[in-house]
Amino acid sequence: MDDLIRQAVTVLKGMWQRRWLGMLAAWVVAAVAVVAVLRVPDKYEASARIFVDTQSVLKPLMSGLAVQPNVDQQVMMLSRTLINRPNIEKLIRMADLDLNVKSKAAQEALVDDLMNSLSIKSTSRDNLYTLAFRDTQPEQAKRVVQALVSIFVESSLGDKRKDADSAKKFIDEQIRIYEKKLEEAENRLKEFKLRNISLQTADGKDHFGRIGEASAQLERARLELREAENSREALRRQIMGEDPILLPDSPNAASSVSVPEIDGRIETLKRNLDTLLHRFTEQHPDVVGARRVIKELEAQKQQEIEARRLAAGGNPGPSVNNNPVYQQLKIALAESEATVASLRTRVAEYQARYNQLMDSVKLIPQIEAEYTQLNRDYDINKKNYESLVARRESATISGEMEASASTIDFRLIDPPRVSPKPVAPNRLLLLPLTLLAALGAGLLVSFLASQLRPVFFDARTLREATGLAALGTVSMLPSESLKQGRRKDLVRFGVALAALAGAYGAGLAALFLLSARTV
Repeated sequence: MDDLIRQAVTVLKGMWQRRWLGMLAAWVVAAVAVVAVLRVPDKYEASARIFVDTQSVLKPLMSGLAVQPNVDQQVMMLSRTLINRPNIEKLIRMADLDLNVKSKAAQEALVDDLMNSLSIKSTSRDNLYTLAFRDTQPEQAKRVVQALVSIFVESSLGDKRKDADSAKKFIDEQIRIYEKKLEEAENRLKEFKLRNISLQTADGKDHFGRIGEASAQLERARLELREAENSREALRRQIMGEDPILLPDSPNAASSVSVPEIDGRIETLKRNLDTLLHRFTEQHPDVVGARRVIKELEAQKQQEIEARRLAAGGNPGPSVNNNPVYQQLKIALAESEATVASLRTRVAEYQARYNQLMDSVKLIPQIEAEYTQLNRDYDINKKNYESLVARRESATISGEMEASASTIDFRLIDPPRVSPKPVAPNRLLLLPLTLLAALGAGLLVSFLASQLRPVFFDARTLREATGLAALGTVSMLPSESLKQGRRKDLVRFGVALAALAGAYGAGLAALFLLSARTV
């Protein structure tokens, strides 16, 4: 620690020995810096404020029908990407900044300068944007800001239309692709159904359901066949054991002969007639109609009996074949034989269907798996197609909504204006910095000079620097004139330093008064 302090003291003493060289460097740097600051041209700032209203009345009304983009995010992204080379080149043409540009290099330098000078500041909560630009010519700065405002608004509207058109074009292409896929899937499904048309049913049952249904139908047909066969055998036994009954010889006894078909109808009509007589009189149309039908049936019964008598050869004598019960049993037997034959045909048909279904049962899992795969592909393509059509309609409605009433409203809060006084450079801040730079330069020059031509102030430093043994030191006692000269030199150095600071102070005061008078 002592060595560091000793070395620091040695360096400070060496810098003090070269103080006048440092003072000269400080004055030179101060003069150059002040001239440079004063020669910097004044810059005027033009600015404008825009409010972007993204709360459209149509947004809640069209929710679910039209696409609702994140307008706030779009505007924020636009503000960040607005300052690009194509927009800057367009701005140069709009503001007539290229009138004095004679070469491609100058134009590129102008574009780069504008990209670095233009600024867009925003507060994301309020959607309030400030567009600013600084230039040495106030009117030119105003024209640049006015052009930037126009580009800001036009870029937003153009991007929205371009995005809507691109989205609609992409959806149309996808719809055409899925239409082709649907046609191919429908053709595959049609070919599959044509190949397996024999296995399809109108009620939508699967193969195993059809087997169960065919088995149930076969069992019912067999049961009905057994019942018909038993009924036929019973009729045969009755015919074989039936006793003859003679037909009456007199017509008055015909009423005792039974004709089952007609007698049953007559009995039913008589019961209905009794019911009607409890409700209506004899003159009621229903009662009159019932009595008329009964008379017609009785006349038909009489004709049937006469026909049977004539069929028996007109012999009024007793005959077994003229027995009405026997005749009815014969008719019933014939009907039973026909029923049995019909049921046997039905059983054979059901048995053939059942056997056919059982023979094809091994192919059904493969067919059903293929059908399921076809349906799955078709359903997926159809669902995507319907979704794309709905989205296309939504995009169309969104485009019409944007065309009729824009979802973004740009309001120019403050039109482009130029500040009445220069905003840059800030000389009141730069001049004190130049003073600090001048003092730093003086210290640096004195330090470098002390290091280039070092001076030894004690024997220890000399011994360490040369590596030689010091035999002793010789001290000098300054005279009064030497002391007085040193004091004068110190005063002159202080006066020079004070003069530097005073010059800066006077310059700052004059600059402040000039700025206040300008305001």
